[in-house]
Amino acid sequence: MKKEQPKIYAFIDSQNLNLGTSKNIVKHGKAVYKGWKLDFKRFRKYLTDKFRVRKAFLCIGYIKQNESLYRKLTSYGYDLVFKPTVKDSFGKVKGNVDAELVLHAAKIQYDKYDKAVIVSGDGDFYCLHEFLVKNKKLLGIIIPNDKSESSLLKPFQKYKTFIIFEKSKLELKP
Repeated sequence: MKKEQPKIYAFIDSQNLNLGTSKNIVKHGKAVYKGWKLDFKRFRKYLTDKFRVRKAFLCIGYIKQNESLYRKLTSYGYDLVFKPTVKDSFGKVKGNVDAELVLHAAKIQYDKYDKAVIVSGDGDFYCLHEFLVKNKKLLGIIIPNDKSESSLLKPFQKYKTFIIFEKSKLELKP
């Protein structure tokens, strides 16, 4: 009898992923990495191929004008988790999705998966990582680049993958 594959879900902080790949990262005054644009279709395939992710929850701020983007992301295989957005005093759109990601990973989807992959280098997820490790449910932490991860993630070294090293496979080609 064939053993059933574990159900693996990914929970993605879209802003951390997008900013972590698109920003220029500087070290000692010299550019180490040039910002790049992630191909979300390729990234979804990467999650399936490398981590056997069945469902990928992309936590993202909702902006009405981005409906076509949302349809495209859904067609790539993402389940979108929306957060209402607001504008700050400078008119910049804010849609911090940390609470949505934690709620989905630790409660809403928790009983439906065996292992979780968290996509973010943000230290705000320390408690989620700790909770998932304690419950033997953390498979991996995907961090956009090795220069922008929080120092709070040091205890989770064995779970980390840095996608900057997969840039050639995951970069959006013109």
